[in-house]
Amino acid sequence: MKPPYDITPEILNLITSVSQKIGEANALYLNKQSPQLRKQNQIKTIHSSLQIEGNTLSEEQITALVENKRVLGPEKDIKEVLNAIAVYDRLEKFKATSEKDFLKAHKMLMEGLVEKPGSYRNRGVGIVKGSQIAHLAPPAGNVIYLMKDLFAYLKDKRELTLIKSCVFHYEMEFIHPFMDGNGRMGRLWQTVILMEEYPVFGHLPFETLISKTQAEYYDALSISDKSGKSTAFITYMLGVINDSLAGLLRYNNRTLTDTERLQYFIQSGMKVFTRKDYMNTFKDISSATASRDLKKGIELELFTTSGNGNQTRYHLP
Repeated sequence: MKPPYDITPEILNLITSVSQKIGEANALYLNKQSPQLRKQNQIKTIHSSLQIEGNTLSEEQITALVENKRVLGPEKDIKEVLNAIAVYDRLEKFKATSEKDFLKAHKMLMEGLVEKPGSYRNRGVGIVKGSQIAHLAPPAGNVIYLMKDLFAYLKDKRELTLIKSCVFHYEMEFIHPFMDGNGRMGRLWQTVILMEEYPVFGHLPFETLISKTQAEYYDALSISDKSGKSTAFITYMLGVINDSLAGLLRYNNRTLTDTERLQYFIQSGMKVFTRKDYMNTFKDISSATASRDLKKGIELELFTTSGNGNQTRYHLP
């Protein structure tokens, strides 16, 4: 059964705007992607998604965990981040329409944090805000059937992927199939759905914008609950996607100074690198520009060098 929603003029305008930006991003961005940029965006995504759920670790601490360094912090928060790193590292291996993969992702995400991760709940659950029940999820006995219907909807090729990703996200939150981890799974799986048709979403941390607009996120869920259709949530999420793509395009279209390039590269976390590594991050600069940048980095004492000529290595402190 198709989940209920309306296609409004605002949604149509957003679909048009998002589609145009995806085309621009594919042309300007995908052929310039770098492992360093992808890593940075992954860290932002993990930080934003877990921050919504109350995780206290900073981007710097998450970066350290990605680099297999020790971090001081609450054990639960560290476990949440380590699990998220493992899941996001294999994002491209999940099939969006596979319920088995969906459950596997939840198991990885919540391992060591809840009982029976990767299994649907077997008891009732509600979301309480203050002294009020904000949302009473469907009975546990209905969950398996509701989720099978939702995955059947995902397989409907007549539906636009942009719409399906938003509808799935909302309906999954409404069903609340797990005892815990529903929010982060909804956001994760929307990314998986979008990535299958638009690979650029694997490099776009749109969860950062959700984190910055949490009140609107929960309002859109609440309005959709009360109206019995996901229209408000679709509108909100398409707006988030549109704004995230706009930010990505602004970044790609701006001309960076040598100092900005150096600062950005240092944030990637590569401790030992060559001029070729530097140029792989900034694909539009010449070898001469790269050499000037790196010379300036040495003058600014941002890093040191070893070796000569083609064997030169740059070392971050």
